[in-house]
Amino acid sequence: MTDPYFQQLFADRIGGAQYGKDDAIYKFEKIKRAKRKALADFPDRRLLDFGIGENDGIADERIRQVMAEEIHKPENRGYADNGTIEFKEAVARFMQRQYGVTLDPTTEVNHCIGSKTALSILPGAFINPGDITLMTVPGYPVAGTHTTYFGGVVYKLPLTAENGFLPDLKSIPVDVLTKAKLLVLCFPNSPTGSTAPPEFYEEVVEFAKANQIVVIQDAAHALLSFDREPNSFLAVPGARDVGVEVHSLSKGFDMIGWRMGWVCGNPLIVRAFADVKDNCDSGQFIAIQKAAAAALDEPAIPERIHAKYKRRLEKLVAMLGRCGFQCQMPGGTYFLYTPSPKGLEGGPTFENAEAASQYLITEQSICTVPWDDAGSFLRFSVTYEAADESAEDALMAETESRLKGIRPVF
Repeated sequence: MTDPYFQQLFADRIGGAQYGKDDAIYKFEKIKRAKRKALADFPDRRLLDFGIGENDGIADERIRQVMAEEIHKPENRGYADNGTIEFKEAVARFMQRQYGVTLDPTTEVNHCIGSKTALSILPGAFINPGDITLMTVPGYPVAGTHTTYFGGVVYKLPLTAENGFLPDLKSIPVDVLTKAKLLVLCFPNSPTGSTAPPEFYEEVVEFAKANQIVVIQDAAHALLSFDREPNSFLAVPGARDVGVEVHSLSKGFDMIGWRMGWVCGNPLIVRAFADVKDNCDSGQFIAIQKAAAAALDEPAIPERIHAKYKRRLEKLVAMLGRCGFQCQMPGGTYFLYTPSPKGLEGGPTFENAEAASQYLITEQSICTVPWDDAGSFLRFSVTYEAADESAEDALMAETESRLKGIRPVF
């Protein structure tokens, strides 16, 4: 079969003339295939899925009630463009109450259709061909992907246990710094679970000013902080001079599929984001914005979600420890990022985390996500479906029964 005429027309950013011909299998597709195989090989054995990266709970009933009321109102039918003042004001109240950060809702806040879209849009305000975005790895790649779409370059900052899973800003070469425009951070970090102390943010502010770099702090997991009170980059003096923070209602409010978040901070950067965004979308459905505003005014919701995932993580860490894994309670997020075993006592060896993850899926029907970007680690998520604490305990017991005999070697 001959190629269609447009085979030669695909942009280089997605593969050019070779688009669609690459037979490489990506990490998450490998996981999906292994899960299907495990289900086929062991139809009577439950698949224990610790790979899911989204909340298992639905939005609070009160929020769903607000949504149900708002969708019937004709004034909510139109384009929202760059957002409603009701949502922006709710964000300002939330940021003041939660983090002590005072924001002007008209100039320092703008909504986004989930934080993912914000991270894809912001590089469009800054990156020209040849410009550099500094990004931590492992990490959420969207801002880096769009940096390359615009002809820019991504410089990776590895997050290692030796450095407390914080980027070493002093290690960046001078020739990279001269071309760098953006520094993208994510704390609490996905997937390492590390949180950032105010002292680190102070270093970031000083670094950004010294090198004339814009900071984008991805705070999607901000409310899921366990080793310190949830904090904000913008609470640090000078932070608003150098950057913005991107927030989401997904993790902290069980509103994954609602696609609602915001960008806040420096007014000129927020304005630039709004200008680019205005050419990308026409705003989130107004009824969703009003439901989200109601959620932001209910502090009991994130408190309840925080307690749930902290409880689950504590159970997971204790169980894996009894099975010989080397892990400790993460600082934040609902992920446990733990060293991957090099093999099993008297059994197979694993070249990397991907090989260990494949073994766990195919041989034990236990799904994890491997990371080999900065050392070999497995990511366990506690967003598995469990109706109550009894169901959580049953899942832990079943997982332990499968893992206690494999005897991992590190």
